[in-house]
Amino acid sequence: MDKSKQVDILSVQKQNEIKQLLEYISIFKPTKILIEEPERWKTMDKYRLYKTGKKELAKDEVQQIAFRLMDKFKLDTVYAVDARAISEELLKTKDSTIIKPYFDSIFNNYKFKSNNNYTNWFKYKTELSLKLPLLDYFKYLNSPKSLQRNYGAYLLGDFKNGKYNGADALATYWYDRNLRIFRNIQAITTSSKDRILVLFGADHIAILDQLLKYSPEYNYIPFNDLKK
Repeated sequence: MDKSKQVDILSVQKQNEIKQLLEYISIFKPTKILIEEPERWKTMDKYRLYKTGKKELAKDEVQQIAFRLMDKFKLDTVYAVDARAISEELLKTKDSTIIKPYFDSIFNNYKFKSNNNYTNWFKYKTELSLKLPLLDYFKYLNSPKSLQRNYGAYLLGDFKNGKYNGADALATYWYDRNLRIFRNIQAITTSSKDRILVLFGADHIAILDQLLKYSPEYNYIPFNDLKK
């Protein structure tokens, strides 16, 4: 992305906006924070470097948001619940020479492209990130309309490759990955008193939103409903 379209999260203005964002998230009083990382120990190594003053907070959401919430609520860890999809794992099995041609065929020309209408919308979201304070931008990203559009992006463009190629590619990679993430959320849920904050990219939330909403095990509170 052109530098003129990048948000400088370390600027004084954005750091003040992060404080406002954290105040809003703190309404939830999380007891567990789940992050979009595959290995917890690597993240905790970074946290220890930050706490000992050896490293400043990096620009990503884990360090800018999760680490600060850990300090505020005196949490001793974060939970890395990202997952690899079954399509990635099958290619590493002993039968991968048989499976690989199939996956090569369904993922041929599959680049998560939607269509021109979505290209314009993605540009609009980028422009909006430069205009809105972080809290307002987060509320926009988590609005039902925005989540619906994120979800719909996967059902156009490359989804129509071949007869079922696009559908199989989406199912064995993106859908499966998010179902596994949801399973990881279930696995770290140990008490009905857990207050679990899920900190993931908006494209993931478009699917996780539905899984959490319809799961009978959770009292799901969307980001925009925290004050309710």
